[in-house]
Amino acid sequence: MTTTATGRPADDEDHGAPGGGRPASQASQASPRPDEEQPPEDTAFARDVLPTPKGASGTLLRSLLSPHRRRVWRVAVVLLLQQAAVQAGPLLVAFALDRAVPALRAGDHGPLLAVAAAAALCAVASGGLQAVFIHHAARISQDTLLDLRGRIFRHAQALSLDFHERYTSGRLISRATTDVESLRELLDEGLQELITIVLSMLYITATLMYLDWGFGAAAIVSAGPLSLLVRSFRRRSARVYSLKSTAIAAVIVKFTETVNGIRPVQAFRRERSNDAAFGRLNHRHERVNGDATLEMARYVVSSRLVANAAVAAIVLWGAYRVASGGLALGVLAASVLYLRRLYDPIDRLGMFLNSYESAAASLEKIAGLLAQRPTVPEPAEPLALPAVAAGRPGRAVDFRGVRFAYRTGGEVLPRFDLRLAAGSTVAVVGATGAGKSTLAKLLARFYDPTEGEVLLDGVDLRALSTAELRRGVVMVTQEAFLFSGTVAENIALGSPAATREDIERAAKAIGAHDFIAALPDGYDTDVRKRGGRISAGQRQLVGFARALLADPAVLILDEATSSLDIPGERAVQRAMDTVLRGRTAVVIAHRLSTVEIADRVVVMADGRVVEDGPPAELIADRGRFAELHQAWRSSVG
Repeated sequence: MTTTATGRPADDEDHGAPGGGRPASQASQASPRPDEEQPPEDTAFARDVLPTPKGASGTLLRSLLSPHRRRVWRVAVVLLLQQAAVQAGPLLVAFALDRAVPALRAGDHGPLLAVAAAAALCAVASGGLQAVFIHHAARISQDTLLDLRGRIFRHAQALSLDFHERYTSGRLISRATTDVESLRELLDEGLQELITIVLSMLYITATLMYLDWGFGAAAIVSAGPLSLLVRSFRRRSARVYSLKSTAIAAVIVKFTETVNGIRPVQAFRRERSNDAAFGRLNHRHERVNGDATLEMARYVVSSRLVANAAVAAIVLWGAYRVASGGLALGVLAASVLYLRRLYDPIDRLGMFLNSYESAAASLEKIAGLLAQRPTVPEPAEPLALPAVAAGRPGRAVDFRGVRFAYRTGGEVLPRFDLRLAAGSTVAVVGATGAGKSTLAKLLARFYDPTEGEVLLDGVDLRALSTAELRRGVVMVTQEAFLFSGTVAENIALGSPAATREDIERAAKAIGAHDFIAALPDGYDTDVRKRGGRISAGQRQLVGFARALLADPAVLILDEATSSLDIPGERAVQRAMDTVLRGRTAVVIAHRLSTVEIADRVVVMADGRVVEDGPPAELIADRGRFAELHQAWRSSVG
């Protein structure tokens, strides 16, 4: 399958809808949020949002932390003890001023030494417990993120083809990198900050009430305006961080698409246009980041103003009480220290809310991705294919009452029936948009039919497990995709348990052994990204060797020679004679030279089978196939 610079399929003539469609029975809705700005040139910015079921983010977070419940509780206890050691400081100051200093004047050093020893013990305990907390919290965080990345990767592989045709790889990369990184910042720093703030507030409020109920009540009253500031900041920042997550995803998508399509970008001199489009997305990301910084600045200034005013008022009130003899000096000093500790974390609470909103926006997008269900699901109770009788080539295929439509653009395949006998080689031909590739994708179960059923030896494909289906049906596309790695590893993709002897035997049968042996490291030569180290024809031969090694009962060749030159096409056709022998084959072809190996031709037009029979008979009937055949002969001279 060839692709455009954006990574979308370019040769699939059967989408039926402008810009590619989706099956009516399978597509899910992805509505952009009304508060997201959507200029025409930045439509990718709006397509980032997947529908997220209510409560999915919380469910995902709980499922991630659930395996670590005991460790989380142990860490919480450690932090509880650490905060107790930290918050003991002002109490020791009060004791020193009101008890130890008067005792020292009387010649008693004991209370002061006790205060010094207690302060040293609290400092050591606080530092040691903090180190224990950081170590174990980091382990929990990394284990959680490891699990999440694995989930995203496994889920992306499990989702059906229609999802990947509408949700670009750049967005998947953003989910697994940028959004996971936002969660890391929250788990590594934000949660500790939140727990510390909450514990501090509880400790300090309780201690203030113990020292002097008036100070405690004043602290509680002054928390009212601060809580309103926090709620207002959280509401505003939630919207900003949702936009921020989407903005960086759009930047990654544009960058990924440009790099993946660098050949057409340079061939058609799209560098300047791409640079302008990337600049718009980059500036959008800059503006959203600036909005987030401004929201934080407004919150910090407002919270400090309220906190400082509250401390000043309480200190003034306390000073009058000390002067009148109604309050001990040590209690006032300790209360002021506690008040500063109570209000100082408000700034840190803003930082936590920043991390939280960023992580919440990312978690929502990840949850939306993980909530997507494969539109070609695994059966609840899979069936097994019947054993192939000895000497019987391949398996029979039946399209029974099949209809297929994309969500937009109407039907691609109106209702039809078609039977392919076991061991037959059937060529499917027709003009662009006739429905050939869609028929092949239904047989490979990349899609399910809107109506009807596709049967393999009488078993509905929807009743087969994916593993069983892939053992029985294999597709070779127009461009054999090779992964980075050796030639041997790419051939072994068809049968991971194959030995080196099995791999070389398949390559020799296909006729690929000679060119592979001539490579610098033979079968151990790294073909590099997308197999760029070898030619298109050689990549296709490797694809055929892979298919032969998989030994499927049914083989689909989707335009397997259309992108090759004449020598490459002939080499591949010789390989086709080998790989098709003894199995059922469906050959999708534009070049009618490929049809010569078929014993039956199915001609499609507008999604319907209009002619069906042996090639010679169809030529003699002077119908559509005869016209196509004559046009092909004229084109090749």
